[in-house]
Amino acid sequence: MGPKNQPTKEWVRRISHSGGVSDGGTDTSDARLIVTARLILRPLRVEDADTMTVVLSSPDLYRFTGGEPPDITTLTARYKMRMEGSLDEDEEWMNWIIVLDETGEAIGFLQATIDVGLDIPEAELAWLVQPEFQRRGFATEAAFGLASWLDEHRPAVLCAKIHPQHVASQLVATALGLHPTGEFDEADEELWTNRPG
Repeated sequence: MGPKNQPTKEWVRRISHSGGVSDGGTDTSDARLIVTARLILRPLRVEDADTMTVVLSSPDLYRFTGGEPPDITTLTARYKMRMEGSLDEDEEWMNWIIVLDETGEAIGFLQATIDVGLDIPEAELAWLVQPEFQRRGFATEAAFGLASWLDEHRPAVLCAKIHPQHVASQLVATALGLHPTGEFDEADEELWTNRPG
């Protein structure tokens, strides 16, 4: 990210290494644990599928994206695939679980899919927070933590694909310095980016 879009919120308290834990598609020695004011963003593990089946169980989460809550078998297979990483050598998958620092409870996840094959790498971000923990600023805080980590470790243009009616995600994107482009994909999601112009 350029200096104008660099996160300045006091949420990003510290960033520390968590050696030996895979972050979903990168070498285990390169894993990172991100700690913000209220949250711990820790690299995804296959065994998180058990807990995340509960986190992802609300049908409300699929209002804009479609689909349905995954069962434990489906989610375990999905996480195993993410841990193995993309078959595309120009694409890097990174995944974090959002955990409340105070209680240790998992409340959502973050993803960054980084296209390193471009002249200027591009990181597509995705975030999700369990319905009962929404409207408390957790998604924005987590996204700022991730953006700050990327700015230091994987400098890239940031982008996100957001449904035009998903106001909450639009607000998170705006807080990150992203803007709508008017470009839509086949799922009717609009591309938001911090790329100038």
